[in-house]
Amino acid sequence: MKTIVVSLGGSILVPSIGSHNFSAYATVLKDLAVKYRVFTVAGGGGEARRYIQVARDLGMDEAAADDIGIMVTRLNAALLAGALGPAAYPRIAETYAQAREYGESNKIVVMGGAIAGQTTDAVAAVLAEYVGACALLNITSVDGIYAADPRKDPRAERYNHLTPSRLMEVIRKTQMGAGSNTVFDIVAAKVIERSDIPLFVMDGRDPRAIREAVLEGAFSGTVVCKGRPKKLPV
Repeated sequence: MKTIVVSLGGSILVPSIGSHNFSAYATVLKDLAVKYRVFTVAGGGGEARRYIQVARDLGMDEAAADDIGIMVTRLNAALLAGALGPAAYPRIAETYAQAREYGESNKIVVMGGAIAGQTTDAVAAVLAEYVGACALLNITSVDGIYAADPRKDPRAERYNHLTPSRLMEVIRKTQMGAGSNTVFDIVAAKVIERSDIPLFVMDGRDPRAIREAVLEGAFSGTVVCKGRPKKLPV
């Protein structure tokens, strides 16, 4: 079976205080696992950013604030694994080596954050490289990569296809800190460039759209790869 890595943003797993979508995304991941070996990375979303801000307010440095954010991503990962039930490996991978080892079980492997200074975008990109994935899916609350934040500039251009080097140009000026909320970060983009693993960025607020994109080829978003745009299914 081919291997895919699915990065689920915290903003879609837990869109607001008191609501969550873990069961819906677990159902989709189990559908994907019929055809693919699936690794998934859970983001921290707004909850992680709130805790990170508290850490900053207390005078903690960025590395310590990152550690707080990683804890939140691992809580989300644990909840996602709980929703997956027997389909998931029963432990949350904390390192790439663990994730690859757990993947030998042929169960869905779930990770959160891994290293201070790395967003879960970067974790997902390195994980894709580590497990030899044929594709990385970045599932977020925005329908692709834009020239500017579409929530602030409704006229911003959405890219259907970018090369990794062009992606880095788009995001290079973004300030990186604990809890950064860019659509994709430059560390992850560099990993994508060196590994040549195609990246698919899409709006996954409706979990059914993920299934339709991966299994039926109904993808709408941004493809990042060298040369001609790649297509789903891979």
